[in-house]
Amino acid sequence: MEDLVFLIENGEIPMSRIDDAVERILRVKFISGVFEHPFSDPSLLDIVGCKEHRLLAREAVRKSLVLLKNGKDQIEPFLPLARNVKRILVAGKHADDIGYQCGGWTIEWHGNSGKITPGTSILEAIHESVSVETEVVYEECPTEAMIETGDFSYSIVVVGEVPYAEDAGDRTDLSIPFNGSDLIARVANKIRTVVIVISGRPLVIESQVLEKLDALVAAWLPGTEGMGITDCLFGDHDFVGTLPVTWFRSVDQLPTHAGDANYDPLFPVGYGLKMF
Repeated sequence: MEDLVFLIENGEIPMSRIDDAVERILRVKFISGVFEHPFSDPSLLDIVGCKEHRLLAREAVRKSLVLLKNGKDQIEPFLPLARNVKRILVAGKHADDIGYQCGGWTIEWHGNSGKITPGTSILEAIHESVSVETEVVYEECPTEAMIETGDFSYSIVVVGEVPYAEDAGDRTDLSIPFNGSDLIARVANKIRTVVIVISGRPLVIESQVLEKLDALVAAWLPGTEGMGITDCLFGDHDFVGTLPVTWFRSVDQLPTHAGDANYDPLFPVGYGLKMF
């Protein structure tokens, strides 16, 4: 706000521009009736988060997922995952964290980690989706020894960003937090691996890391309904989402725009695979 006031007082931003912005905001408020009815109806509180709401949210999750890679070659796709296997390794801080799934503007301004609100984590959704005979082993950061000796059929690695809102999310380094690339490489070196990225924007995925993993899903910020992710992973629904933005190779490419002469993304805007 201080910067805006400074720019107005120095004539960099004309008051007509401010008046235009305020007029548009007020017009929406008048149309929505917020001046006549400024408060929500408390009688509706009991239905917030009801079964119908959660089913709709789950549908929104699976329709927003973007499948970026499926198999190390086009001959043998990795997804959908088999439900009836002996053991599955699930790794990554984001696998069992509702707060990370929700991101910012959830319960608190910048969001938070942990069980901040009722919902289903990705780990819980995996437990619900696989056979009762399948053992699901969760280790936030598995060791080399565990990976090598665990006799896992495959792994699901969930990585991503911490919650943020507004300028708290500004970063010059868009690598995967918590040494996410190292975790992916360590697991994928030994076990067939699908990686799920939880983020509000593309993150840097190095080419050597991408080569190691078998499948890659951009899940964005799916919110409370982790079952929307497993709906697609295990083949109950196909992936239908496509990238709304360019997934860059490195931050050195930013800003990047489709159609530029030197446009060379990791995945172009509009990209998205299907399983079936």
